[in-house]
Amino acid sequence: MKTEELIGLLASGETKVHANTIRQRFVLSLVWGIPASALIMLCVFGVRSDLSQAMGDIVFWIKPTFAVTLALYASLSTWRLGRPGMHVGKAWLGMAIPLTLLWLLAIVAIVSADPVQRSNLIFGSTWKTCPFNIALISLPMLAAIFWFLKDLAPTKPMVSGASAGLLSGALGTLIYSLHCPESSVPFVAIWYVLGIFIPTVVGAFLGPRLLRW
Repeated sequence: MKTEELIGLLASGETKVHANTIRQRFVLSLVWGIPASALIMLCVFGVRSDLSQAMGDIVFWIKPTFAVTLALYASLSTWRLGRPGMHVGKAWLGMAIPLTLLWLLAIVAIVSADPVQRSNLIFGSTWKTCPFNIALISLPMLAAIFWFLKDLAPTKPMVSGASAGLLSGALGTLIYSLHCPESSVPFVAIWYVLGIFIPTVVGAFLGPRLLRW
């Protein structure tokens, strides 16, 4: 929305915005984006064949727990950045906590492992493709969240875009965990985080170009 248009709407006094309009638009972006990302995962990668067995291992739940926690705080950050005058507040701290805990667990796992096993813990068998797979799955979510932000009024387009990318990456990670056979915490701490970092950078790049108003 252009500045002149915004001033005109405010001056006319005829435009009514319901209190839950922004909430509905945000939910709609998730309703569209998450299934689209899940469809890419199913069509391109598929669900791991031993999923039910893997879910019995507590290590398996580190991936979705990390992704959901990160996504919740990224949602809060994105929501606030889209509304002028609102501060992100402790959302950045909330996003830093799961990352820090994951990296601490990874360090403990590497230090306590036999030196011969450390390489496998870090690289697994899919390290070359994992980050790019997550980024690919995140694309529909990134587009949906940008659609949500487009008609709002983010005053920091680059930061807003980065937050949208972080949210899409976290949700993409959650979906990708249903396919990924890796269960090593160091692997998740490095390659999953890199997979989230890619759409975050893309979002930061696109923000000033697509979220200007």
